[in-house]
Order: sequence, then structure tokens, then C-alpha cells
Amino acid sequence: MNGPEIHLEFAPDLALFVQRKLRRTLTTDGASSLGHVVESAGVPLTEAGSLWVDGREVPTSYVPVADDHIEVRAVERPQRVPGAPLRFLLDVHLGTLARRLRLLGVDTAYESTDIGDPALAALSAAEQRVMLSRDRGLLRRRELWAGAYVYSTRPEEQLRDVLDRFAPELRPWSRCTACNGLLKSATKEEVSDRLEGGTQRSYDVFAQCGECGRAYWKGAHHEQLEAIVREALRTRTG
Repeated sequence: MNGPEIHLEFAPDLALFVQRKLRRTLTTDGASSLGHVVESAGVPLTEAGSLWVDGREVPTSYVPVADDHIEVRAVERPQRVPGAPLRFLLDVHLGTLARRLRLLGVDTAYESTDIGDPALAALSAAEQRVMLSRDRGLLRRRELWAGAYVYSTRPEEQLRDVLDRFAPELRPWSRCTACNGLLKSATKEEVSDRLEGGTQRSYDVFAQCGECGRAYWKGAHHEQLEAIVREALRTRTG
């Protein structure tokens, strides 16, 4: 490639994508957009914040010229997603994160089977949901409504990162962790056909999903779930 030579500097938060080489000089073809150059360097545009050339901000469509000094900043937090209520879509590998977001009352769609990147991207666009994934190829698809890379493999760290990055409104205990439907209070009689004998004898307060009908009560795992909720609320107010 014999095009113009440009100089790139990436924010430290992007070190994962550029193999920790935060400064580099590249030769471009003289026609590709800066967005294409950034992605070619390994950074999904979902993770790139503002782009600056010699001290002025430019769009991803800007075509670099010789000796440009380009600064690729990280996404500002909290990140605002304009034009739609904040909703998420998670791929097949993020089931635990999906359930925890739903536990906190965050509108979270989740595909429990691998429907493929094109279908996920189309669903993100159709429902205007932020795609959360560790698949960099998926996050590069142009038809995505919006997207974000999930940096950690540990669910508790994933949750903290999503809450810090997007600051969604939290309404704990308001959504079904199985299907994302909204919960409503229910009597024991209304959910009796979904309860085992021991549960019927031991509990009196129930909720039920308006979509799938699943029943909820403060069972054996409630303390563990309560700890997740407390930590999320503490982090938000802290």
C-alpha cells in the first residue's frame, strides 16, 4: 500500500484491541474512511469514542491524509444511546448476565440459541436494542442499532461494567428472569398449579410473570439474589 502515512494514538482503555500498542504509524490507501482504519487496527467502532485529527474532532467518515495525527478516544461514560428507551440484546454466551440485568428490572432480550450474527444484528436494529457481546465480528456489523463489547468473562464484573457504562434505570424484582416479561403480584391460589406441596405450605407472598406465567417467591436462593441487587444499588448510589 503506497498511500499516505498517518499516526494513530489509542486511549489506554482500548489496549485490549490493539495488543497494547497504543501508538502506531500506518500507511493507508488514501480512500478509506477513518472508521474503517480504526476497525482495521482492531477496534470495533462500538468501543471507539470521539475521533480527533490534529486537535479537531472528525466523524468516522473522514478520510485521513498524509501526516495526520489521530487520537482515538474511549467511549465516554455514562454512554447515552439516543432515540430509543435503553434496552439490551445479549447473545447466547451471556445468559447469566441477561438474568442479572432482568433481576434488576432492565429490559433485556436474550437468545439462548445461536441464531447467527446477521439475525442478531437485524434484531438489534428492528427492536432498537444495544447489542452486548464478546464477539468483535458481530459488533462490526453495520446494521446494528448500537453495541458494546463485554470485556470480562466473570458475570459480576460484566454486570458492573454494563451498569457503569450505560447507567440504566434499575427496578429490581420487576421482570421475569426467564423471559423478560413484567411481574405482577399474585395470590397463592393464582399460582397454585405451578407450586410443589412444600412451597405451598411454606410461602404466602408470590409474583407471577404476565408473559410466561412463571411464579416467583422468596425461596432458598433469595439471599443470593438480594446480594446482587444490593451491590448493584450500592454501586449506583456510590
